[in-house]
Amino acid sequence: MLLNPTTFFFSFHLLLSFLTVAATERLYSHSLFIFYILDILNLPSSSFLVMAAEAFWFGVLLLLLPCFSAMAKQTYIVQMNHHSKPESYATHHDWYSASLQSLSSDSDSLLYTYTDAYHGFAASLDPEQAELLRQSDSVIGVYEDTVYNLHTTRTPEFLGLDTESGLWEGHSTQDLNQASNDVIVGVLDTGVWPESKSFDDTGMPEIPTRWRGQCESGPDFAATLCNKKLIGARSFSKGYHMASRGSYLRKPREVESPRDRDGHGTHTSSTAAGSLVANASLLGYATGTARGMAPHARVATYKVCWSTGCFGSDILAGMDRAIVDGVDVLSLSLGGGSAPYYRDTIAIGAFTAMERGIFVSCSAGNSGPTRASLANTAPWIMTVGAGTLDRDFPAYALLGNKLRFTGVSLYSGTGMGNKPVQLVYNRGSNSSSNLCLPGSLNPDLVRGKVVMCDRGINARVEKGGVVRAAGGIGMILANTAASGEELVADSHLLPAVAVGRRVGDQIREYAQHDPNPTAVITFGRTVLNVRPSPVVAAFSSRGPNMVNPQILKPDVIGPGVNILAAWSEAVGLTGLEEDKRKSQFNIISGTSMSCPHISGLAALLKAAHPEWSLSAVKSALMTTAYTHDNTKAPLRDAADGTISNPWAHGSGHVDPSKALSPGLVYDIATEDYIAFLCSLEYTNEHVQAIVKRPNVTCARKYSDPGQLNYPSFSVVFWNKKKRVVSYTRELTNVGPAGSVYRVAVTSPSMVRTIVKPTRLVFNNVGEKQKYTVTFVASQGAEKTSRSGFGSIMWSNPQHQVKSPVAFAWTQLID
Repeated sequence: MLLNPTTFFFSFHLLLSFLTVAATERLYSHSLFIFYILDILNLPSSSFLVMAAEAFWFGVLLLLLPCFSAMAKQTYIVQMNHHSKPESYATHHDWYSASLQSLSSDSDSLLYTYTDAYHGFAASLDPEQAELLRQSDSVIGVYEDTVYNLHTTRTPEFLGLDTESGLWEGHSTQDLNQASNDVIVGVLDTGVWPESKSFDDTGMPEIPTRWRGQCESGPDFAATLCNKKLIGARSFSKGYHMASRGSYLRKPREVESPRDRDGHGTHTSSTAAGSLVANASLLGYATGTARGMAPHARVATYKVCWSTGCFGSDILAGMDRAIVDGVDVLSLSLGGGSAPYYRDTIAIGAFTAMERGIFVSCSAGNSGPTRASLANTAPWIMTVGAGTLDRDFPAYALLGNKLRFTGVSLYSGTGMGNKPVQLVYNRGSNSSSNLCLPGSLNPDLVRGKVVMCDRGINARVEKGGVVRAAGGIGMILANTAASGEELVADSHLLPAVAVGRRVGDQIREYAQHDPNPTAVITFGRTVLNVRPSPVVAAFSSRGPNMVNPQILKPDVIGPGVNILAAWSEAVGLTGLEEDKRKSQFNIISGTSMSCPHISGLAALLKAAHPEWSLSAVKSALMTTAYTHDNTKAPLRDAADGTISNPWAHGSGHVDPSKALSPGLVYDIATEDYIAFLCSLEYTNEHVQAIVKRPNVTCARKYSDPGQLNYPSFSVVFWNKKKRVVSYTRELTNVGPAGSVYRVAVTSPSMVRTIVKPTRLVFNNVGEKQKYTVTFVASQGAEKTSRSGFGSIMWSNPQHQVKSPVAFAWTQLID
């Protein structure tokens, strides 16, 4: 099809407009633009045409984009040598302002001044100004703002927590609830819906006097909405607004306030520390008492995420403020790609939080089952993966050949009845209709029928909306190889069931080869005591840790699939514009959901053991985690049904009841983390950027980063000549005096593990004992092995202190 001159001019005008937006906002999603152009020109979005158009337009984009980029202003985060401030300036803010005024007359260019989480500021600069700043001796680094993404009721019982009292079953920890009243959980997310019953403060005592936070007001948020439960609510949007400035393609500007208009932040904060709410459910699903992990703790929310993402400049401002406000736990269900720690804004902010006694818990990411897909890998951060619960929401697809397949769904409408209707599945080389992308379905072919859609590209719930818009009355959503056997329930807009890859392949075969394929979809509501569980979620990001291979990540997994928690009533259940359904609770999945579980558990442990260090809390959660499911079999991976390993589940699934009394812990001091950073061969400036101390000389550093006293092991055999790796660890007794522990090891056949001594005696509480473990790879193992896994466990009749061990040969890391 040839374009006439008018159409070509119009499309070229759109291209130039898009380039301007791209230069201003750094949006390089040319694929989205191609679909937009094809839609404007009313052209079919076939794979061939899209590929051809992409090749042409992207070539033009590459030629013209530098011209626009040179003119663009954007947010930069500037890291300063905090101790180089001239005495002529009263404050660092004055110094930073003067530095910017020498570059620009724009009085609004300074966005944030950071004092605690980070030393420096965020500013609106053009590339030339950023380069001039880099040349200053007082500047450590100048970095473009980074966009981070969100990693998006039965859990208390599943974790062994008593619903009514909030105490661990089998333990009588005196005054734990009262102690929890003094613990403050800070949540950086999309804000909060303060009217939710999960933030009811009935019976709570006065707010701790040490609290320095506040409830910020906004056009849709009164400061009086906070109470003795929700004690703080702030928002940070300057980075977001800077990135959105000047774009006519952006969404309408959001109201600047702490109010949650997404739902994610309300869900995570109530998961961590929500109050007890009886008869909670999602439209009848998962009915029961909803409560957070630490229901008597306080909540403070920091809105740093907006419709276009979570900007690093806003996240740093939120962390900076939370540290000053006085939170005890920071929960961040967000992240980006991996980067060196001195370039990772979350890692830098978390280091200061750790120094101030604040436990930082972050989601591992939703990029699984791809290997080496982790986010938030710094050792001073608790990195949390996701697993399933023993609760499910079954739905069924009955085919015309009498075969009945089980999947999952949260559909809550009237259903499609019991009469089979025609099943449609269109899989062609030049068609995207099998993916049910917007505009891909022909209404004449799908009207009144059940449509089978392949998972991938667009959101699962959006596929159902596409089917409904085209006249379909039901959907079977089938996994592909990328998502394996993982089943995630969604609150679909029409009768729908999600099935795994193997079942999906059988239904695809039937739909394509039966002369008259039919299907009917029915629903089974809520089922408990599902076996096996937990199972590692396929979406949960995996190791190895590419930032530092000698630190095993994730640390643990927690409940992250089909989690019921409070929800914002400003948005529909699916977040789709056409979804007008509202609910006080919603069920969603992601490592975003598992992270606040661990944040809340850390709050309980801090309340139960105020004398413990942060690393002791982390160690207790890791070394008591379990690696067998409720059938007594090893944990399995939902991606393919195989046995999971520590790159997927870390130390295992958290067991808070056992974490209360771990027996022994691996303690780590701030100076140990500095020695660890020095062992990474960072420059002194890089280390100073993280620890924010002057004159760091790295006089003390480890010979190997794996020497850090971490509760898990990651052993790398770098070449065939280095077949022996030896580490020394130190254990601290937090159990009774006179405890005796003996060691047991497991190793793959190609590695021999030697521990000395094999017996540790702790005569006193708080006593420390060291042991050395030597790992010896067999001759030639590097030729046949890529990875392997084992464990080291110290135990006595009362306690088992277990550490996973991951082995890798250099061909896997390189």
